[in-house]
Amino acid sequence: MAHVRLFRHYIHLPFIILGLIDLVVLVCAFSLAAFFRFFGDVTFFVQHIGYVLPAAIVFGFFNLLVMISLAVHQSRIEEGMTGMMLRTIMSLILSLPLSGLSYLMAPKWLWYLGTTDVLTTASVFGFFLLGIARTLFFGMVGKETFKRRVLVLGAGSRARQLLDDLQSPLSRKGFTLRGFIPIAGESVEIEAEHLVQPPRTLREYALEHRITEIVVAADDRRKHLPMDDLLECKMEGVRVVDGANFYESESRKVALEMISHGWLVFSDGFTVSTVSGFSKRALDVLASGLLLIGGLPLMVFTVIAIKIEDGLSAPVFYSQERVGLNGKVFKVHKFRSMRADAEKNGAVWAQKNDSRVTRVGEFIRKLRIDELPQIFNVLNGTMAFVGPRPERPVFVEELAKKIPYYNERHRVKPGITGWAQLCFAYADSEEDTREKLRYDLYYIKNQSLLLDLLIIIQTVEVVLFKKGSR
Repeated sequence: MAHVRLFRHYIHLPFIILGLIDLVVLVCAFSLAAFFRFFGDVTFFVQHIGYVLPAAIVFGFFNLLVMISLAVHQSRIEEGMTGMMLRTIMSLILSLPLSGLSYLMAPKWLWYLGTTDVLTTASVFGFFLLGIARTLFFGMVGKETFKRRVLVLGAGSRARQLLDDLQSPLSRKGFTLRGFIPIAGESVEIEAEHLVQPPRTLREYALEHRITEIVVAADDRRKHLPMDDLLECKMEGVRVVDGANFYESESRKVALEMISHGWLVFSDGFTVSTVSGFSKRALDVLASGLLLIGGLPLMVFTVIAIKIEDGLSAPVFYSQERVGLNGKVFKVHKFRSMRADAEKNGAVWAQKNDSRVTRVGEFIRKLRIDELPQIFNVLNGTMAFVGPRPERPVFVEELAKKIPYYNERHRVKPGITGWAQLCFAYADSEEDTREKLRYDLYYIKNQSLLLDLLIIIQTVEVVLFKKGSR
């Protein structure tokens, strides 16, 4: 299989394997640095490896944590090996103070981490060893080691959406698409080059071409679906999955055009237990408290900068009505990044290179500093740290009429950061909002403490690389 579901979140299996390989390589790099610095003799080193391993594991763990936060592994898809290694350099540098801090917390166990030359040498060794290991790894993945052979049953509009979205160059595919089989009585929207006409039965075709998964993407599953053939394939070990579920696991978003109210009711997910609700609230308070402490100097400097640019009488904060949990309206607080009269003619979408944005506003928007006052919204319970971004009532009313299931995003508290913010750029149109809703529904369906932690960690990438800021 090419993806694993951990705590209801789909993670591409090669990324998990690559992360574990990176951890082992980093542990080896640190051990190698300690060997040359303190030992020099293999037998002596092996006898005392137990003293080195705790520090080596901590070194590897912190580096891996920073790599996850900077989306190092995923960057291989969009930026290639060069971009991936550049992010790795940044991760190795940023993890140095974390390793040093861990030494201060446990100097008896981790005293190797207190040696600066060991840390820097381990980072250099780690960079070169990671480059070698990843080159070998991607050489194997390039040969489709981890990919499933997928056959799609259906060639109509649902199948068309699968082909368009999952065959894009940026799609993180864990599969090889073998083709589409048209269903009798269904319109064909797939090009002839992608169509497959089994000469015999579906079972024989699947076995002959070593198909591991059949995706049912019929426009109307009540008509002409070959249930006997599908059952035979399933009995032969071929996995049969619904098109909407396949789309969700591969794209990490929900296909609005492929789902129904029945799918929402009967699909796995869209549930929140008391324990998970308590854990999420505890994480909200902890993350907000830490961000408040760490961001307080930035907040003070922002206040001063706004006053210098716009005058002492200029407002620093901007409060605006937003729609929250269960459609309840609340006030969200932000640092003012636009002119005070920015909406004198009514509410409009924020746009790229928006002329209403001030010079200070442009800077704090790029670094997301303007969002920091929302910490107080999280602390008072009107927002969560992680969740769909809250929208204005005037836009919600308009969008709910045009976009199906739009109001479902109000089943959870809105957040400062969210899955859609990590996966998609700023929404400034109805179509962009529709796309972000696909990601929001994925989050609502699969929300867990692990997914929240992953989003918080990877938000660092959004801030550092200005991904999605507008």
